Amino acid sequence: MALRRKRRKFGSTMGWTLGWIATALVLFSLADMVGTIILKGVASFRWNMLWTVTSGEAGGLENAILGTFELIIISIILAGPLGVLGGIFTSEFASKPVAKTIRFLTEVLSGVPSIVIGYFGYLLMVLQWGWGFSPIAGGIALTIIMLPYILRNTEASLQQVPLSLREAAWGLGMTRFQAVYKVIWRPAAGGMATGILMAIAIGMGETAPLLYTAGWSSLNPTWQLTHHQLGYLTYIVWTYIDMPYTASHQLAYSAAFVLLVIVLVINIAVRALVTRPSLRR
Repeated sequence: MALRRKRRKFGSTMGWTLGWIATALVLFSLADMVGTIILKGVASFRWNMLWTVTSGEAGGLENAILGTFELIIISIILAGPLGVLGGIFTSEFASKPVAKTIRFLTEVLSGVPSIVIGYFGYLLMVLQWGWGFSPIAGGIALTIIMLPYILRNTEASLQQVPLSLREAAWGLGMTRFQAVYKVIWRPAAGGMATGILMAIAIGMGETAPLLYTAGWSSLNPTWQLTHHQLGYLTYIVWTYIDMPYTASHQLAYSAAFVLLVIVLVINIAVRALVTRPSLRR
């Protein structure tokens, strides 16, 4: 018995040690990446980059920032309602077999490599439908990538709402739709917003699908949805960091820094909007 206890204690100690080492490696890698982006991004960033378009191996980021926002707006307009409504349906209305099928398909879709989605968008939207490299093609490609995260987070957030709230709403004579609309969604709003935020961050960080669907342009976007290429920040990070020019490296680090700041600002703003109603109540 004593030997068995020692073995269990040794195994537990080794497990916790390996777990802490793995956590430390992940945190170190994350801190190194973020620190490098902040230090080199701040050092290379210039305010005039915000109103200067990309030119050759240098220039500014105006076209890339505006193009990124256009792609994210298009994808959120499409993925947001679909993901939230899909999560509500799966959690509150679907039968068990249907819900299980939706979850399986969502897992499959989230596991598809983004470059495959980009190539699929290229064959279907750019070539078959004749849209060319365009914002709408890039936005739909990002929608396919972002949709599973919004749907799964919406469903998970709704399932964490206590059953007693549902029973209280049904006891007052509400239908399932009325219970969701008036009662259930409020406690789950924070988790749903987190899912949308995560989807936005993932969409902003994608490059491969946009290479096949949105193309690239050093001009500012015109909001023409088809047959119009546009710029985006991840293209500058991915392309300019490999150029043999110091100005190109500075522009790539500046683009990565701006992207990091945008994601941080969106995170803070949405969380403030989500928590404000609860504070009023």
